Amino acid sequence: MGSLASALAALNMEFSDDLTYFPTMAPRSANQAKYENGGMQVLSKEDTETLEHCRAMYKRGECPPLTVVFDIREGYTVEADGPIKDMTFITEYTGDVDYIMNREHDDCDSMMTLLLATEPSNSLVICPDRRGNVARFINGINNHTP
Repeated sequence: MGSLASALAALNMEFSDDLTYFPTMAPRSANQAKYENGGMQVLSKEDTETLEHCRAMYKRGECPPLTVVFDIREGYTVEADGPIKDMTFITEYTGDVDYIMNREHDDCDSMMTLLLATEPSNSLVICPDRRGNVARFINGINNHTP
């Protein structure tokens, strides 16, 4: 967690392990499965239990053996700091939720689609430029300041 805190501080970010909704962005009510193009995949009971277990572990301060490291070419990336079993749930992607149309010209390099709606004006993205967690650094793409 110390390496994550250092990376977040270097990028002037706050830690958040949840999706965050602000008045100037998409409201929580915009994040509805009924808007998803083609329907939403239902999380199995087993996967839901795993997710709840992981959330409880994070709240207790327990986390997977991960370290956030800085690479001069890639910026901040995540490395395993111990063995992790294949197909292990590590973290959820978190950050501020906004409409894709509001972020078309945004310079955040790590946005992730949250909801791809049939009506494009209802599509949402997760923007971990101000708030986020270790997931922000997993891909390592452009996680640095020039």
